[in-house]
Amino acid sequence: MSLVDHVREAVASALGEMARAGELGDAGAGALDGATWLVERPKRAEHGDLATNVALAIAKRAGKPPRAIAEGLVRALAGGTVVASAEVAGPGFVNLRLRPRVFQAQIADVLRAGSAWGRAPAATGERVNIEFVSANPTGPVTVASGRNAILGDSVARLLEVAGHRVTREYYVNDRGNQVRAFAQSVRAASEGREPPEDGYRGAYVAELAAWLKALDPTLLAGGDPETLDRACVTWMLRGVPGSRTLPGIRPSLADLGVYFDVWFSEDSLYRWGAVPAVMRRLEDGGHLVEKDGALFFKAPDGALEDKDRVVRKSSGEWAYFASDIAYFADKIGRGYDRLINVLGADHHGYVARVRNALTALGLHEERFEALLYQLVFITKGGEALKSSKRAGNIITVDEVMDEIDEAAGRKGAGRDALRFFFLSRSANSNVEFDIELAKKKSLDNPVFYVQYGHARLCSILRNAEALGLRAGGDLEPLVHPDELAIAQKLGDFPAVVAEAARLREPHRVVFYVQELARDFQSYYTRLGDTDPILPRKSVTARPGWEASWNVPKTGARLAWIEAIRVTYAEALGMVGVTAPQRMDRPPEEADEA
Repeated sequence: MSLVDHVREAVASALGEMARAGELGDAGAGALDGATWLVERPKRAEHGDLATNVALAIAKRAGKPPRAIAEGLVRALAGGTVVASAEVAGPGFVNLRLRPRVFQAQIADVLRAGSAWGRAPAATGERVNIEFVSANPTGPVTVASGRNAILGDSVARLLEVAGHRVTREYYVNDRGNQVRAFAQSVRAASEGREPPEDGYRGAYVAELAAWLKALDPTLLAGGDPETLDRACVTWMLRGVPGSRTLPGIRPSLADLGVYFDVWFSEDSLYRWGAVPAVMRRLEDGGHLVEKDGALFFKAPDGALEDKDRVVRKSSGEWAYFASDIAYFADKIGRGYDRLINVLGADHHGYVARVRNALTALGLHEERFEALLYQLVFITKGGEALKSSKRAGNIITVDEVMDEIDEAAGRKGAGRDALRFFFLSRSANSNVEFDIELAKKKSLDNPVFYVQYGHARLCSILRNAEALGLRAGGDLEPLVHPDELAIAQKLGDFPAVVAEAARLREPHRVVFYVQELARDFQSYYTRLGDTDPILPRKSVTARPGWEASWNVPKTGARLAWIEAIRVTYAEALGMVGVTAPQRMDRPPEEADEA
């Protein structure tokens, strides 16, 4: 139970006493029925630990002035086990100061929950399909696509934490002009020719050509074009074994900590007849019109966008939008309650088109939502780096991860850095990713700072164990204002996670863990000399030091440390960042832990 829940219970109980005493008018306890009221942190810390607007919310039903109800609530809460003091503010708000035992109970709640802390019961929400990345299989995974992957995967993780059943899906564009242009570019590279005008360049194109030629020379020597198209897509997804230039889309995403439940082929929609079938439904509903030999989708009345969109070209070839309509109809047909797409901000107009098509098919357009994200700018040594898949000078997630892994001396450091940096900004904001900063083993590097904070907590617990000190016992010795404030912050965690999942904003969890890291670091630094968590070496060197040391206080503090560590690790895990138990001490650190 969160700290807010504890306080809501106390407030509701006090209101019950007021109702029995006739202080809520004729409505009595029914004044609370259906009322929406909050317990939350006040805007200014000096106003108290928490505040509630319940008096304002029930005043009309109770038939009493809000301040009168608030004053009665202050009296009813007095002497309770949760609220130490309360005061009326403004038109009827009540500011609350809590007893230390409430914060101490929050520590116990975290420890009881363990790895379930902050998580809703599984399978209690919607069936959600989240489609993300879905980059054309015509090049390695770029850093820009990496932001899509990290955002989509982190939202999926949070939705699962919130109790939803989530399917991660990648839509493979294995049909159409771009795949044909790519295959023709590979064929040209195998023959030493320039690619077609709309083709692709780069070392990875030549490497794929060499690989396919070694596998089956007939693929490139005038063989069936569709067979070559499929071969190119297959090996772009799988990658060329041992290649750093062409590691493959699937392995690259796996190295980024991103895995998919479904890889859905666009071409399968045509093989199964799904596109013509959905077009017949639209035609029967009067949503297709023919103009100049082409077929257009006509949006329903009152649509978000009234422009007609081509679904079949005058050449008889189906347009991409026809595939998209059939694809979304297929997803809803698979029983999902909600469809989420992660898209670049330049796809804003696409959202209205999809919703119009779903409305025309009678498939509840409100099921569909899009998460739009802004650009990524890569810098190195103060210099902006640019990428262009077609020009061949692309910047891939593999290159960036490998460089950071090498600097850190740890596989996975690059993945953690990309995920943390990309999620340190709202999807609505551009991201500037500084490769040199991400490689630093210093507290200037935000991901290093946060991960080192977790490693320090683990170090304190290890050092305590070596001294024979254990976490637990009575938590009453936890009375320092900083200890209680951090305990309150731990109590905020379930609400932060729920809000991040509801709004599809994983950056809220990253902001939370950064604040938690800063708060603990501040406490640790300020109390390090005057009131350390563990005895210094100068103390433990003396025989019988345990007799003079406040062991119960240390046990309570170690329980507090473990609760912070649990919350810390859960927060990082929810955004796919590892929580190391050991890390090299940065040069600017000189403490014992």
